[in-house]
Amino acid sequence: MSAASHRTLDRVFAVSIVLKGLDGAVELIGGLILLFISPARLREWLGDVVSFVLVGHERSPVFHWAIHLGDSWGTRTTLFAAAYLLLHGVIKVVLVWALLRQQLWAYPWMLAALGVFIALQCYELITRFSWAMLALTLFDVFIVILTAREWQLHRARRAEAGVGAGR
Repeated sequence: MSAASHRTLDRVFAVSIVLKGLDGAVELIGGLILLFISPARLREWLGDVVSFVLVGHERSPVFHWAIHLGDSWGTRTTLFAAAYLLLHGVIKVVLVWALLRQQLWAYPWMLAALGVFIALQCYELITRFSWAMLALTLFDVFIVILTAREWQLHRARRAEAGVGAGR
């Protein structure tokens, strides 16, 4: 592979990882918001958003689904969603930060975390298919491939430089 191809893949990796980090930051913010907002306020906000977006479509199945979702949203659901988003966000932000600093320990951890996320997303795709989940899963698979490549390159460079390949 040419040096230009390596540089291009390195840039694609960096951009993909930054996007994953931004996704993690949004999840952290969303999780924190869910911790401090009441389920009643969340239902009210969801109703306002749905009414605004689907104005004139009150008979739409999407409208009724969203309103039903809001009506079924309770304290336990809110806490679960907050914990889920916070956990995902922390994992992504910490690992992305470490990868951007080229910390060798972060590569296998990122691969493992993405492997778990991909497995959960595949289950979700099987039980409730959505195009958005498929796109997210394919993006994660793409990042796994790039992360594995970068990890091998960094290990090889460190081995050539005489620095321990496992550190």
